[in-house]
Amino acid sequence: MPRRALRLPLRPAARPLRPARRPRANQGGGKGSAGKGSGGQGTAAGAGSNENGKAGKCRTDELKITATDSTITGDPDGTVAVQLKNTGGRDCAISGYAGVDLKTNAGALSAKRSGEQATSIVLKSGKSVAFGINYPLNTSGGSGVRITGLLVTPPNETKSVSLPWPGAGSLPVTNGSGSPVKVGPVGSAGQGG
Repeated sequence: MPRRALRLPLRPAARPLRPARRPRANQGGGKGSAGKGSGGQGTAAGAGSNENGKAGKCRTDELKITATDSTITGDPDGTVAVQLKNTGGRDCAISGYAGVDLKTNAGALSAKRSGEQATSIVLKSGKSVAFGINYPLNTSGGSGVRITGLLVTPPNETKSVSLPWPGAGSLPVTNGSGSPVKVGPVGSAGQGG
């Protein structure tokens, strides 16, 4: 019997999304909405940033986006890790795949999704999450397709950020059978602080 008494307070906190159909007067969230002092009523649960205890989505303007070459010597493909750091001053939710376009001397080249399962992440203020871009290394000896930049659009956003390309300077020329560049889901390249 004591075990059931201990479990009861946990059950309402596990289902904070059901009452989300009410009109939302304050979607931006505010201080104290991270689940403190709900009085056991189950209305403010978890680490959210709005009145329903649910974090709002991460916006491009709230993310500091950087890219670094993460290629391991000896690997057949190159890897660039793209890090998204939450600088918005609130926790936010992010999941899925970012849009990734490589700027090249032959025009834009869109990366294909890797097909890995995407997970939903609540990105705490000041914390980072990353994803990887894999691309074939140009070992042909020819000039290949020169990469001049990187365009990243966070998941579920339309605003992009232009970055310098930190990886190898060119891709091998292909026969046009689709993009050789692949992008993993957010969270697939580890997390940092």
